[in-house]
Amino acid sequence: MPHKKKLVVVVPMEGTSLMNIAGPCDVFTQANKVLKNDPATAHEGYEILIAAPGNGKRIMTQSGVEIVCNMFTSDIKRPIDTLLVAGLGKEFLENNHQKYYKWLKEVYPKLRRIGSICIGAFALARAGVLDGRRATTHWHYSDRFQQEHPLVKVDTNPFFIRDGNVFTSGGIASGLDLALAMLEEDYGRDLALAVARRLVIYLRRPGYQSQFGGLLGEQRYAHTIAGRLHEWMTTHLDKDLSVEQLALQMNMSPRNFARVFLKETALTPAKYVEKLRVDTARRFLEESDLSTEQIAVKCGLGSMVSMRRVFLRHLMVSPSDYRRTFRTALQPET
Repeated sequence: MPHKKKLVVVVPMEGTSLMNIAGPCDVFTQANKVLKNDPATAHEGYEILIAAPGNGKRIMTQSGVEIVCNMFTSDIKRPIDTLLVAGLGKEFLENNHQKYYKWLKEVYPKLRRIGSICIGAFALARAGVLDGRRATTHWHYSDRFQQEHPLVKVDTNPFFIRDGNVFTSGGIASGLDLALAMLEEDYGRDLALAVARRLVIYLRRPGYQSQFGGLLGEQRYAHTIAGRLHEWMTTHLDKDLSVEQLALQMNMSPRNFARVFLKETALTPAKYVEKLRVDTARRFLEESDLSTEQIAVKCGLGSMVSMRRVFLRHLMVSPSDYRRTFRTALQPET
């Protein structure tokens, strides 16, 4: 039988998360096990190669587990089907490793597809692979990613994005979502679903990245007029937080306040207040026993109906579904 296995090269980085590497590898490995059970597909599937980007084959992950790579990326002479950049460690994120990014840029045209997990998207962007494309990365790094790479159409809401033959995924666990999507592309939904069931995960995970990160990055506004008003607004969410009232707190005219606020935050005061109310309501849903009606009033979101509408607009999930998902992992015994 001819050799039909697709070569998947996973490139780990010093200091990256172990799951960035192991998650996709487990998806492709489980696919091999399922395919092996059918004589018609026994010689298909994936060959997984862990390749170091340079400076030694031993990669220390942030969890303290050391990965020993098969070879260096520069030593790969065989055709690569799929290349996955398995995140970036802090050292790679903060420093410009031009040799590695040059290799990515040169190898990309020879690949059937390429993908990144978590902040591995920074490597693809620095190599120019993402210019003009839609892409995602971990929500915590979305602002920095967009600032550094204005040519990329950043959307950190989905768990993963496919643009042509380029796949990017969000947070660490999103590497599983990305690998399952690649598997479904190769062998269809039935095999992808079989693998998801073996791993006890969703084939298509419900929800969006926006449900995991805060709508307002408080550090982003620390030295702005919004930052100076943040604590006061948080304790007065059930009150009138119109431009007039906010301006009064800062001893400014409403017109000048609104102008400065928009310039500093790129948000109108009304949009900032709405996001703050949603973020605060989320914490109450996660940590308190207050009813959704009580939370809606306490956070200035009006009725339960209006609170649901605002949640769906910002988080694409209802307050009740959000509470059920994020309340606690330690359910009481019944």
